[in-house]
Amino acid sequence: MTAPRSDRPGLYYPKMPSTWWLRHPAYFRFMIRELSSVFIAIFLVVFLVQVHQLSRGPDAYAAFLEMLRSPGWIAFHVVALAFALYHSVTWFNLTAVVQVVRLGERQVPPRLVAGANFALWAVVSLVIFFGFLLRG
Repeated sequence: MTAPRSDRPGLYYPKMPSTWWLRHPAYFRFMIRELSSVFIAIFLVVFLVQVHQLSRGPDAYAAFLEMLRSPGWIAFHVVALAFALYHSVTWFNLTAVVQVVRLGERQVPPRLVAGANFALWAVVSLVIFFGFLLRG
């Protein structure tokens, strides 16, 4: 998609094909990460509708849950989960590069920062998982 061009002389506007992001693996991964945000946004809208249906009473909520049991919605949630995991992994890896952690005069290696993020993610996930197991 090309942007409207200015009539000012002397400015160079290179032509970019709409498939520019397919030329390099890093660009492709970046665009997939951006696409993941769309699926997360749709999931959050569905979640808000679910909360609204819950406030309308048991019958409305049961009907909504029945709709979510359709194969299309199950497939959507599987894809949204995959995108959420991809988005989270890329975010933690990016955080390790952007966030500089210092201990005294020394900088903590980015791999250690990323590893700490992933370890904390695993611990929180396990606490939530076992919390649901003990509750039920």
